[in-house]
Amino acid sequence: MSSERKHRLEIVEYGRRLHAQGFVAATDGNLSVRLDDHRLLVTPTGMSKGAMRPADMVIVDLDGNRLAGKRNVSSEIGMHLLIYRMRPDVQGIVHAHPTTATGFAASGIALNRPLVCEVVVGLGAIPLARYGTPGTPELAEALEPLVPDHDAILMANHGVVTCGPTLENAFMKMETVEHFAKIALVARLIGHEQPLGEAEVEKLVAVRHRYNGGAKPASEARRIPVAGDGLRSETESKETVGNRR
Repeated sequence: MSSERKHRLEIVEYGRRLHAQGFVAATDGNLSVRLDDHRLLVTPTGMSKGAMRPADMVIVDLDGNRLAGKRNVSSEIGMHLLIYRMRPDVQGIVHAHPTTATGFAASGIALNRPLVCEVVVGLGAIPLARYGTPGTPELAEALEPLVPDHDAILMANHGVVTCGPTLENAFMKMETVEHFAKIALVARLIGHEQPLGEAEVEKLVAVRHRYNGGAKPASEARRIPVAGDGLRSETESKETVGNRR
């Protein structure tokens, strides 16, 4: 099986899983894979991610120009192009609207409180990007400051984007974001959040460093809020929330 054929089947599979798990509805969401240094394989616009076929995918260059495919490329291609340009390590991207995580994004709340050790190790912090109109350069501009240091980003009043060394990895990060959002919501409802302290977070960051083979983890560059910090996270600053629209 050719590499391109494999990636087409892979996108179909993870599109179906996004739809089956309720992470997208109707024609929401988009996925992509880096085929090589010059081409991306991307989902088409206007299609349910649960009903795609391998032939529906579109190949574009790194400027977003269609090279192959009968359908039009996703209107949010600019977000994918930005991430691939800024992150040579990224080979797959998933954008979806998982209900709980998107609820946090719509409330102006980042998911960067260290409540669960596995999330600190796997993702570090999950920041909130300011609002950018979908299908316009505003969306990429809103994400740009956060892309170098984060593999999962909430988008204010929009949804979530995740990236990784494979499409499978990006999809699993999307699952992790939504799972953690549910845990964070329960902790807030109980009203007794107990985030990890600075010493505990430092140990987990060291573990994350080892898991990355000694390479600097994306999210290590930004400090993760710890116990004792104010409830409003660093990504919920006036600049982020106040300029959302």
